[in-house]
Amino acid sequence: MKRTNGTRRAALALILGACVLSLVFTATSPASPIATKKARLKAVQSKLDTVYTQVEIAVEKYNQATTQLDNVELKIKENRRLLDLAEHNLRIAAKQLKVRAENIYKSRDVGIVDVLFQANSFDELITQLDMMNRIGNSDVDTVKAIAAYRRDVKDRRIELEADKKAAAALVTERAAQKSTILALESKLEKMTKGLKAEIKHLREQAALAAKLAAEQAWGGIVPPPVDPNSPGHPEIVTIAQRYFGVPYVWGGASPSGFDCSGLTMYCYAQIGIQMWHGATDQQRQSTPVAPSDLRPGDLVFFGNSSYSHHVAIYAGGGSVIEAPHSGDVVRYGSLSGRDAWIGGRL
Repeated sequence: MKRTNGTRRAALALILGACVLSLVFTATSPASPIATKKARLKAVQSKLDTVYTQVEIAVEKYNQATTQLDNVELKIKENRRLLDLAEHNLRIAAKQLKVRAENIYKSRDVGIVDVLFQANSFDELITQLDMMNRIGNSDVDTVKAIAAYRRDVKDRRIELEADKKAAAALVTERAAQKSTILALESKLEKMTKGLKAEIKHLREQAALAAKLAAEQAWGGIVPPPVDPNSPGHPEIVTIAQRYFGVPYVWGGASPSGFDCSGLTMYCYAQIGIQMWHGATDQQRQSTPVAPSDLRPGDLVFFGNSSYSHHVAIYAGGGSVIEAPHSGDVVRYGSLSGRDAWIGGRL
């Protein structure tokens, strides 16, 4: 009878413990503060993802506008050089004409009669007359051509100055658009950071309550965590944790800065596994793993079967270690609500 009563007491303790745990988990139901904060965080992050794309577009448009302005300024510089050259040549041609006129005046006025009397034959007469005409026409034509060239260059200068004003106005417009979207990005990132801090605090409180409830349910004894003894390379998680706080850098693959695939490539290189620098290539290089079968150290790819736009390191418990995006740092992230389509094991 005593043994039966002891068994009943143990069963009753388990039932009471289950009830306590049920109450704890009910506190984190969809109506709980955590669920409310998570829903708001998800909405903010969704908006932030859209804004990140808008930022990239705004920055690209600004860069294109500045390039356009630089090209116009280069054309203006070249046009100024051509105008200086035209004016220089015009001065030389005018000076040459002036010297010729002065020489003719100082010597004597050469007319057709002089040419006739000085010619020894009809052929010589024709040759001298032709030479006089060609020399005069050549000089005058040269001056006219250079003057026309200078006028064209000046007209081009007016056109280029108009292009420069338009390009400068476009740069100003694009800069304002970039500043506006960057300000929105900063605001949303601050909201995200604040919500994550609030959720973390609420989770810590819930975890503490769950721990106390578990201790009471099991008579002060908490079951140890289960070691899954999983395949793959769980040591990669420890390696990746060394780089928490390293800033995101486009094309980065060193502790001075990482992008998403640069981080995974660098961590795996430390255990002798070489990978390409690119999420899609790394996905093709690895053995596919269903998201439900992920083990710590596996890679997690975001996108679809034809293109993976992001890669992270699975850390267990639905979390990953990743270099998220520009303006952020290497840190933990969650798989909840994200488009992770496949895992990869090396």
